[in-house]
Amino acid sequence: MFTGIVEETGTLLALGSEEIAVRAAKVLKDVALGDSISVDGICLTVVRFDRDSFTAGLSQETLDRTTLIGRIPGDAVNLESALRAGGKLGGHIVTGHIDGVGRCVAVHPAGLSWEIDFEAPPAVARYIVEKGSIAIDGISLTVAACNTAGDWFRVAIIPHSFAETTLGAIKPGDPVNLEADLIGKYVEKLLGGSKRDSQENLTPAFLAEHGFL
Repeated sequence: MFTGIVEETGTLLALGSEEIAVRAAKVLKDVALGDSISVDGICLTVVRFDRDSFTAGLSQETLDRTTLIGRIPGDAVNLESALRAGGKLGGHIVTGHIDGVGRCVAVHPAGLSWEIDFEAPPAVARYIVEKGSIAIDGISLTVAACNTAGDWFRVAIIPHSFAETTLGAIKPGDPVNLEADLIGKYVEKLLGGSKRDSQENLTPAFLAEHGFL
């Protein structure tokens, strides 16, 4: 379990079909074998580590469902250690289980901040609501605006997040890992019925009425 508050950006050292190696610093402070580390929002298990890097295991499922397959050594990645009991939940509840790959469509300066637009696949879009939470490459962000379908949405990025995460280098066309808000998934499940019925009922008004917004 993570919060979506990125601790540092690491550097991809190597990527194979079964393992990934990343240069890091802060997330290695008290790391142990078997620990979970979020790499661009993907929950991975540490299988080896040394003073300045760690290696995590990969499955074909992870490669098929995330942006890792297109990464190369030297790429920057967002890193976060797993949330510890009693730790600060500064962002929102993030599992590290990617729901789908989205794509950046535009980056707009907005005063001292930035607004970034994304496209989301259907598996994620139905959970996107204005002022709801979403994790983009492991970064906890608030949806500033979206269309009715949720397949287009915008987030506002403050200078700190722009400088301390990989969002500072993002450009139109870049793929990103998306994880929808876990609460929305449970609400859909509790509503019952078909996915279509659930999607029609899962509105900002419904979430506000039941205390989720």
